[in-house]
Amino acid sequence: MSEFVSKDSAALQNIIELRNVSQSYDNGQNWIIKDFNLVIEDKPGQGQFAIILGMSGCGKSTILRYIAGLQKPTEGEILIHGKPLDDKNRISMVFQQYSSLPWMTVLENVALALEFKGISKKEREEKAMEMIKIVGLEGHEKKYAMYPTLSGGQLQRVAIARSVLANPEILLMDEPFGALDVKTRIAMQELLAELWNRFHSTIIFVTHDISEAVYLGDDIYIMKYAPSRIVSHIPVQLPLHRERTIKRDPEYTKIVHHVEDLMIEVSGQR
Repeated sequence: MSEFVSKDSAALQNIIELRNVSQSYDNGQNWIIKDFNLVIEDKPGQGQFAIILGMSGCGKSTILRYIAGLQKPTEGEILIHGKPLDDKNRISMVFQQYSSLPWMTVLENVALALEFKGISKKEREEKAMEMIKIVGLEGHEKKYAMYPTLSGGQLQRVAIARSVLANPEILLMDEPFGALDVKTRIAMQELLAELWNRFHSTIIFVTHDISEAVYLGDDIYIMKYAPSRIVSHIPVQLPLHRERTIKRDPEYTKIVHHVEDLMIEVSGQR
């Protein structure tokens, strides 16, 4: 088993576990990912905010697709609550590209997962409206979820609301703020921190932004390729509940510089 398994994992239930996961596209002659292990523990009343960093092409998004059930590895297991992942327990994922259905309203998009679960229209719309209010989209529920009717930040709020409503326990996010301007990105970071505090979700978040990683995450994993693997695990020793002002804290800056140094080392630039 990988070294990236907590010493206390026996005391906590594992909410997500990847066991000896490997990926080859040529019958094992070359391995893109080899013997990849990762345990994300369930922390009741707190949740977990795990960040995955790494150079482009190192397999970060592939790991998320494994957990979401969108791709199967050549070898290895993906377990959710100790049970193998299957079509019945797939997990929602928020992508960098806008994923809302433009021919449906904001309300219909957010309620979509509940419709698939067979929940009545009245109940799913009530729950969807609650989530729309939480993510700050009240007043936009009857608009079509398309650009430029909604801004990029609003479209990502729709995607986040839909994913949290579908499964508030686990949220997968693949560079969801990468296409947003600085002001909108900061607002989305604060929204996500608020949602984490509210729902105590387990969030796995892929980003290239080191400052964002340190601000949001309580654990940062750095990946390297050839073959892809985790080479560093950095627990973020900052207060669990954070506000933007923490970015001015010397300890925050120290962690950002430490992670930056590790990323440069991993990239082979020194």
